[in-house]
Amino acid sequence: MSQKFINQKQIYKLVDEIASKEFTDEYHLLTNLVNELIENNYLEITGGRVWKFDKVNSIYSLAYQAGEIEKITPGAKLDIYEEEVSQLLKELAKNRTLLKKETSQELVKQGIELYSMSGVGYVYKLEQKKYYEYILGFSAEEFSSSFQDLLSIIGSVASSSIKNLNSKIKEKKVQRDYLQAKQIQDNILPEHYTEFLDYKIFGVCVPDSDIGGDYFDYIKNNEHEDDEETLSIVISDASSKGLPAAIQSLFVSGALRMGMSFASRISHIFALLNNLLYKTFPYERFITLFMCELTRSKNRMILYANAGHCSPILYRLNKNKFSELAPTGGLVGIMEHQKYGVENTKMGKGDILTLFSDGINEALDENDNMFGEERIKDVIKKYKDSSPKEIAYILLEEVEKFSIKSKYNDDKTIVVIKRDKKKRKEVII
Repeated sequence: MSQKFINQKQIYKLVDEIASKEFTDEYHLLTNLVNELIENNYLEITGGRVWKFDKVNSIYSLAYQAGEIEKITPGAKLDIYEEEVSQLLKELAKNRTLLKKETSQELVKQGIELYSMSGVGYVYKLEQKKYYEYILGFSAEEFSSSFQDLLSIIGSVASSSIKNLNSKIKEKKVQRDYLQAKQIQDNILPEHYTEFLDYKIFGVCVPDSDIGGDYFDYIKNNEHEDDEETLSIVISDASSKGLPAAIQSLFVSGALRMGMSFASRISHIFALLNNLLYKTFPYERFITLFMCELTRSKNRMILYANAGHCSPILYRLNKNKFSELAPTGGLVGIMEHQKYGVENTKMGKGDILTLFSDGINEALDENDNMFGEERIKDVIKKYKDSSPKEIAYILLEEVEKFSIKSKYNDDKTIVVIKRDKKKRKEVII
């Protein structure tokens, strides 16, 4: 192995170590790189400059200079159309590095006599010519035969570091946006626990990533004095993933609450939401949606509509049997002008109604076996005397254990509604 190759490798590691530190922006990266290269005794560099391309004004302006170098006027400019400058930039675009004695009188007047240059960063195309976003210029007591190698390595590493820096900045921005989206999504979800008459209700949503497409809500309907107070419980699942799914769930939340303020029938609300989603999200496909309305009727009748969502499971304590609340209409937003039916059922004392998204029943193990509805029923029956919160978390834990080795994960949402076994005493104040 040649000594030259070893030196190149050492130089690369040195420059890469400097450029791999944390920086706030490109200017910070390049100025720090210039300073540390000057201060390093291993290298021949005694001074350096950073020039930045201004595409609008067709000039390179001096952004920074340091070290033992003849200082030129801060903010000095090089016109890319000046003949000798243009020729220099043409050579730089072709070779990326230049090492020569200056012949341009304009540059000599600015103190640039013996110069080295390395093109760095993004390459702009202007009038069929190429211009580096930055030019790094370095000085030395003398330019050895290996200085050209040093320039090439500096240019390569600096360009790569700028690209990585910009990627990190973009990633951080995306992460900030995701965090804001998560905060918004968290805000639209209700408190886990609520009560209505002799019903105890607990819901939990666990997104697969920071944000997801599952959503549940509790909506009280007593907007008008002549309306009987009811509680609507909603669960939905967007077919898309990530941020688009989160946007859809946010949209559904707002649209449902607004729709319920002027449309009292569930079928009408679903039809309006369907048409709205179809027109608003043409590329994000559809959502599944289930809504049930708890009423004050003595027999505790529940009205519900199911738009292609997983069939909620109703456990009847007195019969020790299960029934499912099957779909009453198609997926929301998949086509215009759909109609949705409304069905009803009753909940006796001690009955349990469990709502869930497909991240529960369709969870897979390592052999691609689904968790399925029977396992959900087993949990409900086994823990029928437990609180809705305990049932929800036990079911969630069972699903997590079942799918721990699975390659595929999905958002998981559970809402458990349980009617008290004993007659609830109403306190009149």
